[in-house]
Amino acid sequence: MTGYQSGLLVILCFNVIAAYAVYLPLAAGQLNLGVAGFMAVGAYAAAYLTNEAGWSMAAAIPAGGLGAALLALLVAVPILRTQGIYLALATFALGQVIAAIFLNLEVVGGAAGYTVTDYAGPGAVFGVTAAIVAAVLLLSRTRFALYLTAIKSDPVVTDLMGVNVRAIQVAALTLGALIAGLGGGLYGHHFSFVEAQHFNVALSIYTVLYVLLGGVQTVWGPLVGAAFFTLLPEVLRVGGGWRYVFFALLIIGFMALRPQGLVTAGARWPGLRGLLGRRPGGEARRDAPEALSPEGSQP
Repeated sequence: MTGYQSGLLVILCFNVIAAYAVYLPLAAGQLNLGVAGFMAVGAYAAAYLTNEAGWSMAAAIPAGGLGAALLALLVAVPILRTQGIYLALATFALGQVIAAIFLNLEVVGGAAGYTVTDYAGPGAVFGVTAAIVAAVLLLSRTRFALYLTAIKSDPVVTDLMGVNVRAIQVAALTLGALIAGLGGGLYGHHFSFVEAQHFNVALSIYTVLYVLLGGVQTVWGPLVGAAFFTLLPEVLRVGGGWRYVFFALLIIGFMALRPQGLVTAGARWPGLRGLLGRRPGGEARRDAPEALSPEGSQP
């Protein structure tokens, strides 16, 4: 494997980790635009522990993830009192506040950034990414995944069925922050440098796009979406300066064909009739919500 190929796969791994950090709360209907802030917490916490406290990477990176999860747990109660666009704005503001704090925190370099002494090679990045994907896959086979889908579909009915909706929402946001923190800590140790400017709102928005394009109905959607956004621009390099035009046209085309995402639960790709919103016989197309399942079936 060449250095270029290895580097591209590393970037894909970080995008996949960030996508799954967004995927878990989004599966419960929570649009989290603050994932970059949680990644920053994990990155700076892990870097500080290895640099100043002498911790090993194997301990510091999980500790950074736990720090991000603890922050999410603390802010979940007030943030989850909001819904819809207000929830998105609240998480967006949280991410901006976190980035601004690290930007002015001199103990970790402030605006100049923070050098990380220990190095995590590509093998460590691949291994952690595989472990996170496997963990989310296993989680998708539990009753917790069914609760997420039920809450997204109708939180009132889910509450009437005896499910603690608020607790499940808090758990989804916290688990997503844990994954983001792990990804941030791994990012800092792989590139040996952390700067607050990297963890900006653009990173959060791009990550949400990975999940929405890939689809939130199955556990494979974030993986496919991250691969699409990471690998396709490299494939289109043969188009020179037009590659961004081709890439944008492909995104528009895919979203027209698959508004539910590229990977959905048991759905088939529509043809021209699907694009026109009609089925044979004049019946209007209707996309019923599916349960969160890796196989694309009802759990």
